[in-house]
Amino acid sequence: MVKIRLRRLGYKKNPVYRIVVLNSTTKRETAPIQHLGFYNPKTKEMKLDKKSALEWVSKGAQPTRTVQFLIDKCNDDGTLNYEKKTTEKLSKKAQAKLQAEKEAAAKEAAAPAEEKAE
Repeated sequence: MVKIRLRRLGYKKNPVYRIVVLNSTTKRETAPIQHLGFYNPKTKEMKLDKKSALEWVSKGAQPTRTVQFLIDKCNDDGTLNYEKKTTEKLSKKAQAKLQAEKEAAAKEAAAPAEEKAE
């Protein structure tokens, strides 16, 4: 079976990956059938030959989960369409404080509406 997977390059704690097509029974470091591009997870930089990748998939090559994600998120020119997350992670205390502020604001908004109804 032919697979599309990542080949790890780079040095310790700084990985860079090449996206390659190779036989599933061979090791990760063996000579690939074809290089499709590269991916740097630290800088979110990617260059992928999307046309060739989709052609291999249509021939029956199985992409790994990560490679499938990269192919799906890839623009037509081969760069990664990356949206940075805008939500912040809050501690439990901060979440409780935020929730209490929301409840207090809701009560204040409800109080004038009740006075007008009377």
